[in-house]
Amino acid sequence: MSWLLNLYETYESNLDRVGEIEKKYNDQEFTLLPISHTTQNAHIEVEITEDGEFHSATVIDKSDASTLIPCTEDSANRAGLKIAPYPLHDKLSYVAGDFVAYGGKIEPFTYYIKQLEAWVKSPYANEKLKCIYTYLSKKRLIRDLVDAKIVWLDSDGHLIEKWDKKAESMYGNKPPLFSVISGGQESAFVRFNVYSPDSIITKVWKDPEMYNSFIQYYKNLLSDEDVCFVTGETLPSTDKHANKIRNAADKAKLISANDSSGFTFRGRFNKSNEVANISYEVSQKAHNALKWLIQRQGKIIDQRVFLVWENEKVNTYDPHEDAYDLFSLDPAQSEKTERKSYTNEEFAQQFSKVIDGYQNELPADSKVNIMILDSATTGRLAVLYYRNMNQNLYLDRLVKWHSTCIWRHCYRKGIIFFGAPATKDIAFAAYGQKASEKVVKGLMERILPCILDDKKIPVDIVKSAFYRASNPVAMENWEWEKTLSIACALINKKEGYNVTLDTKNFDRDYLFGRLLAIADVLERRALDSDETRSTNAIRYMNAFSQHPARTWKTIQASLQPYQARLGTRGLYLSKLIDEVASNMNFDDFNNRPLSGKYLLGFYSQRHELWQRNTMKEETSN
Repeated sequence: MSWLLNLYETYESNLDRVGEIEKKYNDQEFTLLPISHTTQNAHIEVEITEDGEFHSATVIDKSDASTLIPCTEDSANRAGLKIAPYPLHDKLSYVAGDFVAYGGKIEPFTYYIKQLEAWVKSPYANEKLKCIYTYLSKKRLIRDLVDAKIVWLDSDGHLIEKWDKKAESMYGNKPPLFSVISGGQESAFVRFNVYSPDSIITKVWKDPEMYNSFIQYYKNLLSDEDVCFVTGETLPSTDKHANKIRNAADKAKLISANDSSGFTFRGRFNKSNEVANISYEVSQKAHNALKWLIQRQGKIIDQRVFLVWENEKVNTYDPHEDAYDLFSLDPAQSEKTERKSYTNEEFAQQFSKVIDGYQNELPADSKVNIMILDSATTGRLAVLYYRNMNQNLYLDRLVKWHSTCIWRHCYRKGIIFFGAPATKDIAFAAYGQKASEKVVKGLMERILPCILDDKKIPVDIVKSAFYRASNPVAMENWEWEKTLSIACALINKKEGYNVTLDTKNFDRDYLFGRLLAIADVLERRALDSDETRSTNAIRYMNAFSQHPARTWKTIQASLQPYQARLGTRGLYLSKLIDEVASNMNFDDFNNRPLSGKYLLGFYSQRHELWQRNTMKEETSN
């Protein structure tokens, strides 16, 4: 129950944001829902005058369809043929009193209008609500929508079920409504608004007065008080919990028990609420907070949700992001891209400065919540992973992850940064850019304990990235460079090397990697500037990792024409080859396959030579 309690507390900490419309990067709107409310995609908007008369109607564009609506426990959980009207906005078959007259087979309007009437006659009703009720009581909605050319009738005077050639022959072009609905016209969702020629009135579904009106009204209808397992208080309870958690079309629930005749309780309990009794208010607030957090900052991959938040301050450092994104939260750290290199200790100190500034804004006992959600079926959603950590411990673990799984990365356009890569990029480095979302989400879940608990990175992930980085000819250059730096970061998590070249490191594999890098740079410098083909060192890299001594003989022989072409300009690199080779023990120069250390030596040596060349060019200019 701890995750429910923390979500409930998050809602309580953000009451000032309830009903406040926010926008995502794609301009899609979302909000922290008031209790007893949900969202629905509306298709038709009907405007009612202050006198309770029909004014106009329009078909809603999909970008503006999301609508905040009041709901009861029954309406929020209705499915199939169950009749359970929403309190105000609903499908055309519910809100139209003349639905049967235009071909409808059932009349849910009687249930709808009776429920609406009870709200209108309560002391919590307002003028907008009364205007809408006055109009709907006249039972002429479909007739007015036909006159406004919003809905369409067939030759028998009934609602057209679908737009076909027969309907096209009657009316011509396809009407807008049939482009936004997936079923018949009776399934079109209708939202209501009040129009005034004299003043600008807040839209009904965005009006806090309307929210509070229904909340106060519905609160008085709740009964069946019991002890809430989350808060320990005696409050009105519920056994019908929210869906639409990941998106408006999501039917999966986190809490559900509807199999009273099967083997659900296995004889341990008589009733479902003995397993988990949760109050209506706590359930509403916790689920609404979860929906809001997912919309606001959750990562969804193949319907699996990765979410991190703090109760007091919703935004926090995401363990799945790379070091650049984490540094970017502090604008003062922009100079990080100018650094040529870092030792692990220097990077940890630099990263800690950023973290310290963030830590000072939070209480010492602040908690961080990490949650993973996914569903195996359309109706059930499960918490795959949940962790509630002290924020100091959490941030310390982040610092350690980014200062141990560290390497130099330049796969972001125009940006160089140090630290750990994003977990999603690790998946692409290990399994390729075409890896399925199922594979990506699985890897992200497996990496999480490595970040939060400092566990070893699974061997199969490191090996897969290592083998792909050793085979550059199998991918484009940009992808290989990205794979190479990420593989180095994963390998370095165990080895603890610095990114800068270590000329005192005489490990066999590290030295072989240095030799390969020198050969690559030497040949590249001898080629024309417009030559884009791979060097022999790169082409033989995969074979070199398996049989280094034998393959080096081939690579070194292929270098002779390029050494001759460079002349004295290649003398330094030729001497460097001799120097590195002389540091290797005679018995180590064999064909035993290389470990990941050779990639670290290759990258560091190549980077050092590139820097050296760049500094020479800057000096000569």
